[in-house]
Amino acid sequence: MIRAGPAFRASRDLYIRVRVATMQRSDGRALDQIRAINFELNIAPHASGSVLVAMGNTRVICGVTIEEIVPRWMKDQGVTGGWLTAEYSMLPYSTTTRKQRDIAKGRLDGRSSEIQRLIGRSLRSVIDLEKLGPRTMWIDCDVLQADGGTRTAAITGASLAVTVACKKLLEEKKIASSPMRKLIAAVSAGIVDGNAMVDLNYEEDKAAAVDLNLVATEDGEFVEIQGSGEEATFTQGQLGEMLAFGHKGIRDLIAAQRNTIALLTVTAPT
Repeated sequence: MIRAGPAFRASRDLYIRVRVATMQRSDGRALDQIRAINFELNIAPHASGSVLVAMGNTRVICGVTIEEIVPRWMKDQGVTGGWLTAEYSMLPYSTTTRKQRDIAKGRLDGRSSEIQRLIGRSLRSVIDLEKLGPRTMWIDCDVLQADGGTRTAAITGASLAVTVACKKLLEEKKIASSPMRKLIAAVSAGIVDGNAMVDLNYEEDKAAAVDLNLVATEDGEFVEIQGSGEEATFTQGQLGEMLAFGHKGIRDLIAAQRNTIALLTVTAPT
């Protein structure tokens, strides 16, 4: 294995810092800066856990419902523990022109299907399904307003909603310990006008020649990386920049999650 020496790493770090410091985006953010993030807990009173996540102008409601049953296939195959699955949709008024509901088309569109599988995979990677017990945790992510990064906002919000739901299960003494191993978050990155940047809004995403979505845990381990050259190829150096910016963005998101959890109180029903 060939390792980069200190001089190379120092020069690369300086190069990234100079780019971040000197290049501004339309909303004034630095290239490695995520949009303002806000979490509003317990937005849906009947859910076991719910969060309204706002990343800039993108807003997604993430709600968790728990059923005391498991899918039939688990029983048929003798699989123990519980299950977690997700559904994702964009509400008709979430975009500038009305988006037709999937039910009106008679089928789930390919994009929504791919995103909800991504949300489910991401959360299952940090949930101990044995500790969850013989129950199903449904995560519903509904986009209220779309301005880029709806899938990553959904994953970041769902991580908090599941944390709330697990805390409620604990308080109700339905489980002995929390099945949530660690927090996760997700963020987009891309190459726009030759520059790597993180957390793209809609206008930036539309102009991006390269698109990347990064899902990672609070200790920096990858859950999933989705990247493609939409209109151009990209270099290993550009990939490294996008990953570095993405990791920084996820650290910022996890810190915001932790600050929210520190204020979290869930009262078990009497």
